[in-house]
Amino acid sequence: MSTDGADPPVTVDILPDGAGNPPPWDPQPGPEVGLLNLPAGARNQIVEEACRILRRCVDPNGPPQTQTGLAMGYVQSGKTTSFTTVTALARDNGYRLVIVIAGTTEILFEQNRDRIIESLQLESRPRSTPWRHITQPHLRNNSHIQIRDTLAQWDVPNAMPEERRTVLVTVMKHHRHLQNLIDVLQQVNLQNVPTLLIDDEGDQAGLNTQVNQGDESTTYRRLLDLKTALPLHSYLQYTATPQAPLLINLVDVLSPTFAEILTPGAGYVGGADFFLRNPTLIRDIPVAQVPTNRNVLNAPPATLTEAMQLFYVGVAIGYINGQPEQNCSMMVHPSQRTDPHRQFHGWVTTARTDWLQIIDLPDDDPDKIDLLAQFQRAYDDLATTTPNIPTFAQVVSQLRRSISLTEITELNTRGNRRTPQINWGQSYSWILVGGQSMDRGFTVEGLTVTYMPRSLGMGNADTVQQRARFFGYKRPYLGLCRIFVGQDVRRAFRSYVEHEEDVRGELATFAQTQRPLWEWRREFFLSRQLRPTRDNVIDVAYQRMRFGDEWVYPNGPHDTADAVTANAALFNQFRAAHPFGPYNGLDLRQNSRRNQVIENIPLQTVHEELLTRYRVTRLEDSQQFGAMLRLIQLYLIDNPNATCTVFLMAEGNTRRRDYQDDQIVQLFQGRQYAQINGARGISYPGDREVRGANGITIQMGYLDLGQPNALVGQNIPHLAVWVPSSMARDTLSQPQGG
Repeated sequence: MSTDGADPPVTVDILPDGAGNPPPWDPQPGPEVGLLNLPAGARNQIVEEACRILRRCVDPNGPPQTQTGLAMGYVQSGKTTSFTTVTALARDNGYRLVIVIAGTTEILFEQNRDRIIESLQLESRPRSTPWRHITQPHLRNNSHIQIRDTLAQWDVPNAMPEERRTVLVTVMKHHRHLQNLIDVLQQVNLQNVPTLLIDDEGDQAGLNTQVNQGDESTTYRRLLDLKTALPLHSYLQYTATPQAPLLINLVDVLSPTFAEILTPGAGYVGGADFFLRNPTLIRDIPVAQVPTNRNVLNAPPATLTEAMQLFYVGVAIGYINGQPEQNCSMMVHPSQRTDPHRQFHGWVTTARTDWLQIIDLPDDDPDKIDLLAQFQRAYDDLATTTPNIPTFAQVVSQLRRSISLTEITELNTRGNRRTPQINWGQSYSWILVGGQSMDRGFTVEGLTVTYMPRSLGMGNADTVQQRARFFGYKRPYLGLCRIFVGQDVRRAFRSYVEHEEDVRGELATFAQTQRPLWEWRREFFLSRQLRPTRDNVIDVAYQRMRFGDEWVYPNGPHDTADAVTANAALFNQFRAAHPFGPYNGLDLRQNSRRNQVIENIPLQTVHEELLTRYRVTRLEDSQQFGAMLRLIQLYLIDNPNATCTVFLMAEGNTRRRDYQDDQIVQLFQGRQYAQINGARGISYPGDREVRGANGITIQMGYLDLGQPNALVGQNIPHLAVWVPSSMARDTLSQPQGG
């Protein structure tokens, strides 16, 4: 029941070219696209869609410029087909360098790399292949020399077309591997080298407790460094998590100027199919059968036994229907930790051994009669959703075969071993037991039964959604599918699905405005209309951002020139529209620029004209600012007439601040003392105490961060926002599951 060769993804262009987009050009399919093994009935559509995507990218024969786009689809919907076709089309139209960031883990990277190799026939053609594939480039491997020499052939006047090969780089999405790639590229002259940069997991952008936030943020900074090293490039991000906070992270950090919505073909089965249209396919795992630190299981849960019996009946049906050339799989996903994997793997293996022994007993044996009665119940269950199902007698005749030939594999890195690779051709049926290795991006071929006895815990819905390996092109065998999850996870999935459809529809509507994604991001925070299910998903994601009687401010206000320029213009506009006056607070400093203030200005005005327009470009800053903007958005719904206080620090003059380890060392000037009326007293309470008596306070200022880069040595527009604890506590409270 493989998903290969099924209905391809279909794309719908949602954002027309706007200001800043490159001049239109017209890429045409050539020999590389012709060699792709695409479904015959959908080839024309796939190629047309690839042309439309590449048309939004920079012209390889144009002047040096850059472009960033977003391609948004569903989990397991066939993104690889889309970007592989775009890759082949890029070669056909003169792109000299294609870089594919192909996964965040080794197993996912190797899976994606091998698919690219197979699709582009990189190893099955003679040496005349027009590609030069380099995987995980590194200076010690002389990758820079290989790239330099290959690219040099493009400038040889009499070189044959096949001698002008396109360099294809596949690299893992990890800051160390990306830094290795940057080191390599910095040794090559890329000034006139048109480059296509594809990020296969663009939605791996934070708000996820299961990843190391420090490593992840560093990875995104490496992406910015990589873009800087490519003077003529298009950066195309593929994402399958259209959760609003994550999209906001992407817009903030990588600033896509266009987007494409990827919609799957008719054979695709996603969250709406399972959790909205066919809820009978979902089975609840009772809380007592979910293993936790407080609920240690000493025997296999009854729902695990039920799930395995459903699976083995489905395998038997596959044998009867003559489908062993494909795959039929079950996934057991009990925990991120590896110890429970061993326990569940043992239970699955023991059950197989016991059942095979019982099946071999005489037909009148009580144990065999009881076991077959259990399989009869599984069969009856599947019969309610599977048309033209074989008879139970036929299924029983194949039970031993389906159980004995199923491969059972523990898929993790326990004991510092390497995660096993699955050779899907080795067996028709599989049971995989594991955790994180089967999360984001991993494809379980022919997955019919999923057993996931995990509580939602602190995970937000997008984290759980990325465990949804049960999505995919499985319409022909949807009736054999069953999903076992805890009740809280079922609710989270349902909420997420409704939120996902809402956001996709919202983006499609926004397309009619012909404005950049930055404006969608701003409108999201300005909306005063709440939709409970959608907003539950959003606010669960933002729960981890804690506020209360503290200042919120970005540590990377200078990371990109575009953001500095945009924020400087924003500050000028705000100051022109809202003149500042003198501040009468305590300030007896000598020869010091005084702070200025606007008191009792409507918070809604400041939110709309200043806060939602301020650009942040660092992942941590986006996460924190996004949660703060969301808090203000919700607060204004109940308090539309709220006011705030805005300060202009040091009369708008530049303040010097130290900057080390990617952080502003001390943003706020400390308390000052002086001789006052013959006694030592406070002459200035310190910047932290410069705030209004009530409500939110915003400090606008300009910083000199003292960096060697000329950009960050100038006036850097900077915001700091004081959030009272009472406002944070009353506004962003833990919502109930939908």
